[in-house]
Amino acid sequence: MLHYLQNPKAKIVFILIFAFAIRLIGIASRPIWYDEAFSILFSEKGLNAMIYGTLSQTGAGSADIHPLGYYTLLWAWMKIFGQTIPIVRLFSIVANLASIFLIYHIALILFNDKTAITTALLFSILPFQVHFAQEIRMYSLLSFWLLLTTFSFLRGRNGNWKWWILFALSSALAQYTHNLAAIYLIPLAITPLIQKDWKTFKAVVVASMFSILLYLPWLIYLPSQFSKVNSSYWVERPGVEKLFTLLLFYLPHLPLPNKLLLPGLMISTIIVTLAVFQTILARKNKLTDLNRGIWLAYLAFMPPLLLWLISQFVPVYIERALLPSHAIFCIWLSWAFTQTKMPNPVQIAVFGLIIVAAIIGFFQHVTYSGFPYGPFSALNKRIDAEFQQGDVVIHSNKLSYLPALYFGPEAPQGYITDPSGSTTDTLAPATQEILQIQAYDSIQTATMDKNRVLFIIYQQSIDEYVVSGDVHPDLKYLNINFILTSTKIFDDIRLYLYIKKLP
Repeated sequence: MLHYLQNPKAKIVFILIFAFAIRLIGIASRPIWYDEAFSILFSEKGLNAMIYGTLSQTGAGSADIHPLGYYTLLWAWMKIFGQTIPIVRLFSIVANLASIFLIYHIALILFNDKTAITTALLFSILPFQVHFAQEIRMYSLLSFWLLLTTFSFLRGRNGNWKWWILFALSSALAQYTHNLAAIYLIPLAITPLIQKDWKTFKAVVVASMFSILLYLPWLIYLPSQFSKVNSSYWVERPGVEKLFTLLLFYLPHLPLPNKLLLPGLMISTIIVTLAVFQTILARKNKLTDLNRGIWLAYLAFMPPLLLWLISQFVPVYIERALLPSHAIFCIWLSWAFTQTKMPNPVQIAVFGLIIVAAIIGFFQHVTYSGFPYGPFSALNKRIDAEFQQGDVVIHSNKLSYLPALYFGPEAPQGYITDPSGSTTDTLAPATQEILQIQAYDSIQTATMDKNRVLFIIYQQSIDEYVVSGDVHPDLKYLNINFILTSTKIFDDIRLYLYIKKLP
């Protein structure tokens, strides 16, 4: 058995099993949120409906701005395996495990088995990867395609055109998965230009043209998709602080409790500072693989910087789109701490800090149930118990409505639409149509001629008005015209039962 464990192939198999076990923790118990519910409810409608819901220009608001690659594959997955929460999350887990296999081989091409195994272990335990391995969104799949593109790039430099064909296919599939794939692809593609490797640069140009040709059917719609981002998208222009919180995402991950933010930032800063110092030291010592280490740091941090710069004009800065850069970050850390002659005691201390950061972030990941998450299955059961004929069930906004709709598609629930043209107006009429959802333009319309109202709202939505010394307008209207008879609390969600005042 010990002889078997010394085999590099056996090591990566055990790491994959270990990573899979970690990613199974909380797969059924962790709550979902709006985006995950949207992924399921949108994908189940099929490709034709999704095309209509995404590309239709009918009405205000932005339909889903993402390409349909992930949703189409998720539709196929659900057709085969079903659409319970654990089963649907397994799709992202499989993509993430495939990414582990890829970064192991990328590190193996660049360095040796020790660095490759260390990389795979870091990738397995860091919460940024674990979180999105479980999330029912496209980011785990996006990371897989971009890491496959990176692997093909490294293999293609040897001159075999089959790898450049795979480079073109995987980069096109990445772009069909998420519009922000280019944030990683551009720095990767210009690598040979920076290195003055003209033979590889020529191959990259040809392969990229082929990739763009494959992406062309969707590319022609990209301007209208980005116009939706400009007109109605929730992401705000990022400030300089994003360059610091990136370290928190890359190591312990966010959100963290307030009391752990400073320790998390200190640990992250120490780890990254030491990695930078080892990189500088490698240059001083003229290590033969220095350029490869610098290239990894470039791919780990240039895409976030590029995304930040673009977001000063078109705000699209979302950390989860940086998942592939984080994978490269894992390789860079592994190289910096295993290949640059770091003293063993320091090496042990650094990996101890990484483990502490991973434990902090993982605990928060499996226990966090605040906004925008919620126990929607329990909420729906309570609604069913309270509901009487003639009642109306209203959500203050779509963030709680869509997850509740997933758990109770038969329940007569609706939600108050976002102000037209606002940054939160992200569910266009065409999308609402294919999802077959009930929307009301105001609380007055929703409760007209109703004697009993079941009203659902996040505590955070209430607090946003309390801070300014006001009351949430929907609650203000209900408190004037109805009598509050009961309040049920489901983590960060409040369920109020109102009965109309007698004249």
